[in-house]
Amino acid sequence: MLRRPAFDEKGTLGGAGIGAATGAIIGAAVGAPLIGAAIGTAVGGAGGYVIGNAMQNNENANAQTQAQVQSQQQQLEEQRQQIQQLKGQQETE
Repeated sequence: MLRRPAFDEKGTLGGAGIGAATGAIIGAAVGAPLIGAAIGTAVGGAGGYVIGNAMQNNENANAQTQAQVQSQQQQLEEQRQQIQQLKGQQETE
């Protein structure tokens, strides 16, 4: 089964691609396009990973918060039902 790439994976690949292109352009201007591309790939990949990893951590934290909210909503609903049951018992006594 195929899985969706994580933000850090996409960020690393995207950053490396952008870095390679930028590095090649800058390298070509100074007469060393391959060295520029290699440096740009490394720097862009590292930067892309850092940004992507931060985005992935944020998404994970949001998912955890959402799960906690849903659990609390479930508990509140159960407590409301218990209160209604107790009110009904008091009325019949």
